[in-house]
Amino acid sequence: MNIMDIMSGSDKKQEAFRLVYEICPHIKFGHFVANLAILEAFEGESLVHVVDLGMTLGLPQGHQWRHLIQSLAATRGGAGKPHCTRLRITAVGLCVDRFDVIGKDLKTYAKSMGINLEFNIVESNLENLKPENIKVSDDEVLVVNSILQLHCVVKESRGALNSVLQMIHELSPKLLVLVEQDSSHNGPFFLGRFMEALHYYSAIFDSLDAMLPKYDTRRAKMEQFYFAEEIKNIVSCEGADRVERHERVDQWRRRMSRAGFQATPLRLMSQAKQWLGNNKVCEGYTVVEDKGCLVLGWNAKPIVAVSCWKC
Repeated sequence: MNIMDIMSGSDKKQEAFRLVYEICPHIKFGHFVANLAILEAFEGESLVHVVDLGMTLGLPQGHQWRHLIQSLAATRGGAGKPHCTRLRITAVGLCVDRFDVIGKDLKTYAKSMGINLEFNIVESNLENLKPENIKVSDDEVLVVNSILQLHCVVKESRGALNSVLQMIHELSPKLLVLVEQDSSHNGPFFLGRFMEALHYYSAIFDSLDAMLPKYDTRRAKMEQFYFAEEIKNIVSCEGADRVERHERVDQWRRRMSRAGFQATPLRLMSQAKQWLGNNKVCEGYTVVEDKGCLVLGWNAKPIVAVSCWKC
């Protein structure tokens, strides 16, 4: 089970994840940069399609796609019609009931914004996903979106991740957007993982110190039911049970290159810094560019990285 499956079984864990989204900038930052890259890929196209792996762990409301719909609706032509005449979103994962609710909400919202949205669900984990499961048209532009997902299929043998990347490659997307925790939590030895996790989560807890009072119940929920679940998995599980296999962006570059993907540099530094200011993100968070990737960090400690890839 990955964190998405674990989350689906507990209201407390779902609430903790919602609080992480609302209070910490990590996922919102990933969504913002991913959407900018997706909008660039969709520019001037009328039929567009996003395959979303995991739908950000089934986060309610479909926040990322609400923002994308809003942006697509804002880019209207002179005739008063949006450039995009049809947006298709395919949600891939096991939280089918939750995806169904999100899809209905998004369709209502898209209609109110003048966007024709088609929402499909593919009930599958990543390892069992096949290209034929995804309904793709020759006349549409396809983008694959992965938010905190691919590290869950990184195994000792590399075979599982390679098969997932090969499946994505067969879909021939114009762009693959990858958002992952930027830390080395996949070492073979306990002590190394322990020390990496200690430094990484210390930075996250330091940021919570700056954002919330020490005894705030929201903070306790996030620490206990979200971050603690990741820490326990990293330091106390082995083999197939260890799914929180976060890796540094350099390691992702090697993996993606071996799978036949080429890096697409993100030239969005000014927009990312502006986003930090506009959203009044806590002072201490920084954005740096790392060989074409954008990395959000806390006092220079990397937290989450966004990278883009093409076939």
